[in-house]
Amino acid sequence: MPSESKKKSEETVRVVVRCRPLGHKEIDQGRQSCVEVDSDRGSIEVKHPGKPGQDKQFTFDYVFGQNSAQKDLYDTVFQPLVASVLEGYNGTIFAYGQTGTGKTYTMQGNATVQEQKGVIPNSFQQIFEHIKQTKGIQYLVRASYLEIYQEEIRDLLSKDSKKRYELKENADSGVTVKDLSSFVVKSVKEIEHVMNVGNTNRATAYTDMNERSSRSHAIFITTIECCETMGTENHIRVGKLNMVDLAGSERQSKTHASGERFREATKINLSLSALGNVIHALVEDNAQHIPYRDSKLTRLLQDSLGGNSRTVMVANIGPADYNYDETITTLRYANRAKNIKNRPKINEDPKDALLRQFQSEIQRLKQILESKTQGGHTIKKRVRRVSDNGEEEEFEEEETVGREEYIKEQQKQLEAEKKKISENQSLIAEEKQHLMGELDYRARQLNDEAKARDALKLKLQSMESKLINGGDVIQKTAIMEKELQEKQRKIAEEKRKADAMRESLKDKEEKAKEAKDTFNNLKADVSSKTKKLTKLFHKLQNAEQEIKDLQETQRQEIEDLTQTLHDLQRNLVTKQLVINNFIPPCDQVLSIFSQCFDLRTCFLLGPRIPFPFLDSHQTF
Repeated sequence: MPSESKKKSEETVRVVVRCRPLGHKEIDQGRQSCVEVDSDRGSIEVKHPGKPGQDKQFTFDYVFGQNSAQKDLYDTVFQPLVASVLEGYNGTIFAYGQTGTGKTYTMQGNATVQEQKGVIPNSFQQIFEHIKQTKGIQYLVRASYLEIYQEEIRDLLSKDSKKRYELKENADSGVTVKDLSSFVVKSVKEIEHVMNVGNTNRATAYTDMNERSSRSHAIFITTIECCETMGTENHIRVGKLNMVDLAGSERQSKTHASGERFREATKINLSLSALGNVIHALVEDNAQHIPYRDSKLTRLLQDSLGGNSRTVMVANIGPADYNYDETITTLRYANRAKNIKNRPKINEDPKDALLRQFQSEIQRLKQILESKTQGGHTIKKRVRRVSDNGEEEEFEEEETVGREEYIKEQQKQLEAEKKKISENQSLIAEEKQHLMGELDYRARQLNDEAKARDALKLKLQSMESKLINGGDVIQKTAIMEKELQEKQRKIAEEKRKADAMRESLKDKEEKAKEAKDTFNNLKADVSSKTKKLTKLFHKLQNAEQEIKDLQETQRQEIEDLTQTLHDLQRNLVTKQLVINNFIPPCDQVLSIFSQCFDLRTCFLLGPRIPFPFLDSHQTF
């Protein structure tokens, strides 16, 4: 029974392939498309440009061709995932592929054109539309943005975008970034502003394959906390949506990267290789160890790959024939990833929910404010009334009021007393000064109390404004739009099921026809077996060719890594020669020593320390 319940809670990673159109540069060079997409069947075929008949075919959850629209992609694939995040699940969307295949366009798109907005902006729209349409639930939405540049984690929303951050891990929240900034947002406009600020700080550069190539892996994190009151208890759910724009894999022979660009490409390829090793280990039945710690990228994606998350991978490919090898590598990578099994669950009542802390602080501020504004303070007021004999007379009455009104009345009385003292000619100057000083002191006390109360009100209003109450702007059109979206999703799902049933029926009809021919006569039987043998022989040939392709790919990768190692060793030898010939030995030793010790501490806490590699008269 436990094993059955575990299987029911498991979900495989959903894999989507998207093929971009040929670029202007590729068209000018006369490149041909080697990719054929069948969106109805979810299959993609790649034709070998130099070896006809050695085509490769793959099948995925969804496949989108060169003319696919951003909105269609989002509604079909990502909308259900974001909806589950709003229910309290963790969700991850990450784009993978060769450099220049449209990963950033898929994830971010063009923010100025509604039809070209990518996954991240469309998710913002869905999140806040859902909050508007939900009644009786309180929400807190936070956004963070980071990048992994040359294996260093940077906060794209920090004022110091070059500061390095470290990872931390605990049982409740998994692997997180220590001290990563997080901003509370209340609308689509606010969260888009956060994204735009982060994009300006992200590392990008020109290469021969991409004019604006991402030089880092970027992760936009949206945390959605919701509180629903059931009876007398508050139930809190927390969903986290990770949207990952991976830097593209590169070959130096095509990008012609050098210097800093070459070092960036080396780090990118190493982290993507570590990601590939993790995926390979996750799908292996007898894997003893999952190498999450080989890279900071894989550590941050630990929950997304084999953990508590619903994950969608978008494999972006280019159709040009000269990118055949990279396209096949990407599709194999994606084909392996679709076998990863996750165990998603709703994150209910977590201990570190910020929404609960906000609610507790708001309640505490309300109690303090209530104690300061309410109370039984008695004040005396003079009123005019008509007496029994018909004449109007002035009376003094006592009235119980709250603290705020009491302070206002006291301030009025102080002003009146000040006026009396200043107009009283019988008091000498020293007495007037003494009395006025006492009144000023009392007035300052009242003013300070009023300011403290106003500051408390402002703090309370600020904290309450950060919480979003669902259903504040419910409209009939919004509800109808939600129903329409749900119907569209169901229609798309039913169409896919119908296509699958049609394919299955077609296969069965072919099998029935083949069986009928087989039993008609012996010749048909021989023909059928010959067809099967031919098919098996073709499969054998394809498998042998697949092995050769994999060996060739491995050989090419080894050559690239060997070339990289050679370049790095050559740089190291050059720098060592510069150090040995132009930097005195004394300065070399001081440089090494300063990396191990704090020289200022040595000067302050100890005597002058002789160093064995220096001359006998030299100390520091």
